[in-house]
Amino acid sequence: MGLKEIGKILQVFVCICTVAPCLAQAQSGTVKSPDGQLQVEVLLQSGQPFYRVMYGGEAVMEDSPLGLVTNLVDYSKELTWVGTEQETIEETYKLDKVKQSEIHYRANKLVCSLKNKDGKPLKVEFRVSNNDIAFRYDIPVSGEPLALVVEREATGFNLPQGAKGFLSPQSKSMVGFARTKPSYEEGYQVDQDIAAQSSNGKGYTFPCLFQIGEKWTLISETGVRGLYCASHLSDPTPDGTYTIAFPDETENNGFGSTGAAIGLPATTPWRTITVGQGLKPIVETTIPFDVVEPLYEPSIEYEYGKGTWSWIMWQDQSMKYEDQVKYIDLAAQLGYEFILIDALWDQRIGYQRMEELIDYARSKNVGVFLWYNSNGVVNDAPQTPINKMNTAIARKKEMQWMKKNGVKGIKVDFFGGDKQETMRLYEDILSDANDYGLMAVFHGATLPRGWERMFPNYAGSEAVLASENLMFSQRANDREAFHAALHPFIRNAVGSMEFGGVVLNERYNRTNDGGNYRKTTDVFQLATAILFQNPVQFFALTPNNLNDAPDFAIDFMKQVPTTWDETKFIDGYPGKYCVLARQHGDKWYVAGVNALSEPVKLKISVPMLSGKEIKLYGDQKDGTSYMKRVKVNKKGELEITIQPQGGVVLEQ
Repeated sequence: MGLKEIGKILQVFVCICTVAPCLAQAQSGTVKSPDGQLQVEVLLQSGQPFYRVMYGGEAVMEDSPLGLVTNLVDYSKELTWVGTEQETIEETYKLDKVKQSEIHYRANKLVCSLKNKDGKPLKVEFRVSNNDIAFRYDIPVSGEPLALVVEREATGFNLPQGAKGFLSPQSKSMVGFARTKPSYEEGYQVDQDIAAQSSNGKGYTFPCLFQIGEKWTLISETGVRGLYCASHLSDPTPDGTYTIAFPDETENNGFGSTGAAIGLPATTPWRTITVGQGLKPIVETTIPFDVVEPLYEPSIEYEYGKGTWSWIMWQDQSMKYEDQVKYIDLAAQLGYEFILIDALWDQRIGYQRMEELIDYARSKNVGVFLWYNSNGVVNDAPQTPINKMNTAIARKKEMQWMKKNGVKGIKVDFFGGDKQETMRLYEDILSDANDYGLMAVFHGATLPRGWERMFPNYAGSEAVLASENLMFSQRANDREAFHAALHPFIRNAVGSMEFGGVVLNERYNRTNDGGNYRKTTDVFQLATAILFQNPVQFFALTPNNLNDAPDFAIDFMKQVPTTWDETKFIDGYPGKYCVLARQHGDKWYVAGVNALSEPVKLKISVPMLSGKEIKLYGDQKDGTSYMKRVKVNKKGELEITIQPQGGVVLEQ
């Protein structure tokens, strides 16, 4: 072999060595947030897709699997890389029923195109904004089949060792009252090792909060509707990897598939990851709404506000005409927009007298919400009206009657499941309700997943261990402050939460002299009116509170708003204490609660109140509450003390 031939061989060798790394690099894609702090890398390893997440140069999600498996096509393994596309997304939108009324969303988008061994394409889309990641799968058409059933997802979240979880275990199905669970009403396990298994062996309910050193990560999903099932996190593998888990097959009495029937082209719901150096991005995130779109136009201009409801304190026995008149009068005296008339009204008041009651409420400028059982076939909940919401013909007939009589909204209860069939029922109820100018609130229900923006007449969900449990259990009262100090960081961070609280009775019965007793202070209760965000709030006030509660508390509850233009996290730690500020119009409110056994003394920064004289609501050491006027210094700093089981409120 001559020198010329050897030279050619060396040239080819050098070329291969130069190109090979480029080819290897082309098997991955990277996208960063606009500020450069948050980074996602997507890559293939032995034919399986993974992603990694870095924040500030440190790993917050290690190699985490991607992909899904359908009944006919496997999109989880033996994949090859096709290419990537990138673009910038920028949008400003208004949404008057979440934590911020005008939202500017700016993100960088990465779409990774893959194909399986049979040439079937799969796209994975990531959108990365400052502190937030949203990703989903896009399955294009590629000949037949056009109809698939997603049986499971490989989608996972591999957290670094040493991370701690703040998690609510997924309930077993067909347990609890009348076999109505899961209904997102479990407690929380905090500061939990990421390898720990859930108490029920069913994984964890969204949203899921994790602490990674000084960083925090909140994992959830959004954009779920009738085209897919809702999901949750599985129990972790020993190395701390959680995967997407579909509903249990026994949910809803075993009716309906556990997977998702899709027609191509199809996109899955978004999975979301919020990351922050502290808790501020977690509390203030708007990612559940940023990546979804309204599904229809509102039929009327919906108006939100406050309401009364007798059931929380006076229970089923109050479902009679005379007691509802008392609560309508209470709503009118408080200046509230609504009354919620709960279960059994159709039997104990009846449709004819209900029309009279609605007329009476209208004469007092009070709108009526009516309770309905969501079903009659998937659990044993006997409360009526039943079989009015689960079929289109009955539902539209009932809604026509409501529209004719001026009903403002419905509260629909006892769903108990996350299957696609149940997601379709939510969507159908909301869509039909909009046709008749009705708002909808859901109880005994799943987590809302972007529904505030997707459905214009959606007005909130329970999906939390809410106020009814305070009536049922003293233990719930003992842990009320603990849970209240969790919700702004977890449950209420991703969606509206209709808690039904602000209890000014000392005892949980009609005459305020028996039953379970409240452990928290009056100002703690006032603080939750701000701390818990929902555009329509039915408060647990009673007619006797007009005489036995402090005047300043009643005055405050008359004017506190339920919609907000801006939300700012000030201080706190999940399950210990929380202080945040919300703005309505040109007025700011600051609310704090303390779940610790010792007072929390803080110097808070509230620049929006600098130099202003404000009202401060607080508690004495003995648990009695007070209101006084104080002045915030010109630096916008104020020293506050929150007593154990107590609260603080600043009102501009």
